[in-house]
Amino acid sequence: MEILIADDHMVVRNGLKQLIQELYPEAIIQEAMDGQDAFQRILSQKFDLIVLDLSMPGINGMEILVKMQERSLNYPVLVLSMHPQLQYAIRVLRLGAAGYLTKDAAFGEIAEALNKIISGGRYISSLLAEHLALSLSADRDKLPHELLSEREFQIMQLLAGGLSVGEIAKHLCISVKTVSTHRLHLLEKMGLKRNAELTLYAISNDLVRNDLFK
Repeated sequence: MEILIADDHMVVRNGLKQLIQELYPEAIIQEAMDGQDAFQRILSQKFDLIVLDLSMPGINGMEILVKMQERSLNYPVLVLSMHPQLQYAIRVLRLGAAGYLTKDAAFGEIAEALNKIISGGRYISSLLAEHLALSLSADRDKLPHELLSEREFQIMQLLAGGLSVGEIAKHLCISVKTVSTHRLHLLEKMGLKRNAELTLYAISNDLVRNDLFK
């Protein structure tokens, strides 16, 4: 069994590695401390399980999931993140992740998630399951950021993090015109007029990325 742990915190990697070795003594475990290293490993070999952090230097976990989806790399992924479940879990599940937990989850719950995902299933917490059931209502009941496409959501976070349109274009390897178009669309969908309002909304809803300047 080949398992990849991708997290930029050594303490987290060591704790996960110890847990996984207890659960699967014969597993071969690889570690990646940044997004670029993790994605190169994902491109070069197959994994039976990937434990992925969202906030890493370079390419973040969300961007890795997008790139995997674009390349039809359907490896089982458990996202283990510091970000609150209700803001991020639905998006990573839509991008193909098999489960989502916050880093303050008990080891017993992490072990349960790992076992279920390795067995071919998906794992969500009871809190997230309740939220998913409620989210089946019409779009009018959704929060403004839940109406955005994955790319619009990504650009919204980068704008809220203080990046200019040109910096975002360079970061995402797309044209300035494309970024500007997405910006106009996302502001319209969210009922906002300027970046300052967008930043305030993102801060209020705990959506600002904290890995932009690592």
